[in-house]
Amino acid sequence: MNCADRSPRVPWLAARQAGIALLVLATTAMGSWAMFEILRVNGVTALQGIVLGLFVITFGWITIAFWTAIIGFLLQLARRDPLTLARLARRPPASDPGEHHTALVMPIYNEDPERVAAGLESSCRSLLEQPHARGFEVFVLSDTRDDAIARRERAAIAGLQQRLSPELPIHYRRREDNLGRKAGNLAEFCRRWGGRYDYLVVLDADSLMGGATLVSLVAAMQANPRIGLIQTVPIPVRSASVFGRFTQFAAALHSPLLATGQCFWQGHAVNFWGHNAILRTQAYMASCGLPELPGKPPLGGEILSHDFVEAALMRRAGWEVHLDVRLGESFEEVPSNILEFAKRDRRWIQGNLQHLRLLTATGLHPMNRLHFLFGALAYLTSLLWGLMLVVGTVDAIGRAQGRHDFFSAGYQLFPDWPIATPDLIMPLLISTAVVLLLPKVLGFLLAFIQRPAAFGGRARLLASTLLEIAIAILIAPLMMLLHSWFILSVLSGQKVSWDAQVREGRSVPWRDALRHTWLATLIGALWAWSTYLLAPLFFWWLSPVWLGLLMAGPLVKLTSSLTHGRRLYRAGLLRVPAEVAPTAVLQRLATASPSQPEARLAPPPPEHPGEMPVQSFSTWPPVAKTPSSRPAQPPTALANTDPRTKRE
Repeated sequence: MNCADRSPRVPWLAARQAGIALLVLATTAMGSWAMFEILRVNGVTALQGIVLGLFVITFGWITIAFWTAIIGFLLQLARRDPLTLARLARRPPASDPGEHHTALVMPIYNEDPERVAAGLESSCRSLLEQPHARGFEVFVLSDTRDDAIARRERAAIAGLQQRLSPELPIHYRRREDNLGRKAGNLAEFCRRWGGRYDYLVVLDADSLMGGATLVSLVAAMQANPRIGLIQTVPIPVRSASVFGRFTQFAAALHSPLLATGQCFWQGHAVNFWGHNAILRTQAYMASCGLPELPGKPPLGGEILSHDFVEAALMRRAGWEVHLDVRLGESFEEVPSNILEFAKRDRRWIQGNLQHLRLLTATGLHPMNRLHFLFGALAYLTSLLWGLMLVVGTVDAIGRAQGRHDFFSAGYQLFPDWPIATPDLIMPLLISTAVVLLLPKVLGFLLAFIQRPAAFGGRARLLASTLLEIAIAILIAPLMMLLHSWFILSVLSGQKVSWDAQVREGRSVPWRDALRHTWLATLIGALWAWSTYLLAPLFFWWLSPVWLGLLMAGPLVKLTSSLTHGRRLYRAGLLRVPAEVAPTAVLQRLATASPSQPEARLAPPPPEHPGEMPVQSFSTWPPVAKTPSSRPAQPPTALANTDPRTKRE
């Protein structure tokens, strides 16, 4: 069995969740106690109290990934299903899903039309190779604002229609406006054609999915009518730069491990990542109409990170949201350099900070509230870490420059000697390093044991892991600074622009690298200089931080290099399974030829409209005025008066 089999039994789910909560709380308490004991021996100052509070939050945050990785490692090592805990057999071929009508929907916005058509054709041809490919159609949903790009889109999709007709219908629709961005694009599609399809497979412009994976997703939805959404684990591919190769190596090594651990304790209330997932159309339409948040942007207005919210609304309505960690051939592409990666993070930060306003929304499943909190903490911890380092620096300088009062009482016979606690300091430092790095080590060990050839062999896997850890340590201070700046800009009222993501690899010019990092370099230089002069011992403890900031410009430039990325590939470093043994869907995209512009674009099919009512975060359950307007509900929810009834 896997996360998407028919009515999978989830034994001891409440006990699992309680267990991981106790493990996280106990680990956080131990680390916090050690930090408190270190600080209190000479008296806890106000600054040290702030450091302690920040440490508790950041240490608690990293322990969640720590225990999730351990659980994922043990389950994958024992080859156990993360939901049912049953032993996993070899996955059988995709079964016949029966009669269905499924749309592969790809929302696009000012993308490279030729790349969109090539990737989509690769997925479609992989689907047509399957024995059970009937029932699928494809919709490209354009929000493009540039008329020149739109003309190229029409030509590219027309060529795709011609090449795949009549085996697979390809449709194209361009909106007159882009209200609501991607979520609005999908909602408009559902209101016009939602009644035509049983399921929607949502793809991003850079998504690639194999045909067997697509058929398996539909079969899983057909087999279990309680499921509203199944999310796969998309793995980054096709990046040639150093940074891109670093990102896709880390994801290939660690993402399946962490996803398995998440599936174990999140059960039927996992998250939605916005793409490479299948949705039950009527469930999505009935429960996921997004309202605007009250107030002005950036924290009000349109919901940017809509996927988290849609998963929460679907779960609130009684639908199960699954994560299938065994399905392969689910791919995406990532930004090729740090600057483009940070630009994408800027959008996500605004969206995830909006989620904090939904923590008290009515009727949500507790796990979805945790998703909102964790999504925000993923970025807020950068700001908290930065504040902790700044406050710690001020305190260290103050203590280094201050003089100890050996006789605090007027008639004291013996002096108050300064007290140090090396027996606690070193264990705490080692423990923190273990909590941070163990998920990476476990990902390496699992690959080393089970599939070393997929990463180029054991020696290259080890060298690649050490290189990935080194790059992660070096760029962490710059990402901390960038995330902190983005958070402060959102809180100060600055809105994010919604631009197309730069997906193709490009080397960042030195001028651009230095223009975007000069402030980080200046901060690193001043930080290093002040601690070297005023607190020399702390200067060395802080060296990973100021060194990463001093090297910010060269790091951005060198990690964007395609030349160095190719050299790493030839040396066998940072190789991933998609390169060592590429699947047919990847091979086909790598050899795709340009579209022929002579074809004529066919119109979309007749509309089959459906309702997608706007939901409320303050009222639940909704009041159905007539039987025909009753929201779609999963079969088990129909037997209950309250659709929030748990079924785990």
